[in-house]
Amino acid sequence: MPLYDYVYGTMDKSTDVVYQTSLKRQEESPDVVHLTHLTTADSIYHLQLGFASMASKPYVSRWYLMVMWPVTFWSVIMTWVYGHAFVSERNTFKKLKLQSWVIPRYKIEFLLTYFGRNDISELIEEAVLEADKKGAKVLSLGLLNQKEELNMNGELYIQWIPQLRIKIVDGSSLVAAAVIHSIPKETARVIFRGKVSKVAHAVVSALCQKGIQVITLHEDEYMKLKQNEKLLGTDVVLSESYSQKIWLVGDGLTEREQLQASKGTIFIPFSLYPPRKVRQDCYYHTTPAMMVPKSLENLNSCENWLERRVMSAVRVAGIVHALEGWDVHECGNSVFNIDKVWEAALHHGFRPLAVPT
Repeated sequence: MPLYDYVYGTMDKSTDVVYQTSLKRQEESPDVVHLTHLTTADSIYHLQLGFASMASKPYVSRWYLMVMWPVTFWSVIMTWVYGHAFVSERNTFKKLKLQSWVIPRYKIEFLLTYFGRNDISELIEEAVLEADKKGAKVLSLGLLNQKEELNMNGELYIQWIPQLRIKIVDGSSLVAAAVIHSIPKETARVIFRGKVSKVAHAVVSALCQKGIQVITLHEDEYMKLKQNEKLLGTDVVLSESYSQKIWLVGDGLTEREQLQASKGTIFIPFSLYPPRKVRQDCYYHTTPAMMVPKSLENLNSCENWLERRVMSAVRVAGIVHALEGWDVHECGNSVFNIDKVWEAALHHGFRPLAVPT
């Protein structure tokens, strides 16, 4: 009840009884857990347990949060002290009970020294064990929780915990599928620019199989992509031309490179973090994501910078994995069947997002 009801004596007399009864109720066990983390210092206000008005809109830093810096500062201290993942959202979809858990660590902490990364890895391992203990079928690793340098795309926990029953999913196959299906059908060539990752290899391989040539701008990226045995001699080429209108971009894309792109270029991210928007005369697609079905309930907050009722492909992958009953992990170097997971997602009502043009 609001505080003023207590002050003026208009509080419902049954409030305390209802509260005590709810505490005695057995905690609900999830079927699917999506494990994410905080991004910036004020991102905690955008969670469902923060400000509802902010959580219902895509994440954007607000000017009035500057006056709340003392509260923000103490929230950073508290999250550092609080060494456990916490539940930020509960949803239901078909017969599944879904939960989103948050690691109380910020993006910058994932980029710190070995000591910081080791602490985060332990937090993730603890969350994996807790989800497994509660009987969850699938755990999807969101944002940097699946960082290769941190835990080998989640494979480290399978090696450490051989008795693990829960399936760990990094969603790389559905992420790759979302990127591939964002490229206009008439496209013959694309520019690739960004850190070469597991998803990057999957996307480039699939595009080359479709006869789409991939142009790289950096020699180190070209050499890493050419290590893929599935690629033929002319599938990936090294060039200094910026003339192509479709760019596949990941971590490492610079503002200078964006300024060299042609007018009307479409930037399609394959990374889980979006690039900083520099050009007003170009188009920026969202990070790999899908529109959720109307039957997915209680989705009252936005997932980071995504629109309402839009869910990251990694999170969708965990749900689809559980719905299909796939008894395999998708982590480490393994990539699930891209076409199969895409068709399964569409079958369960998830829809691709329109590319801005």
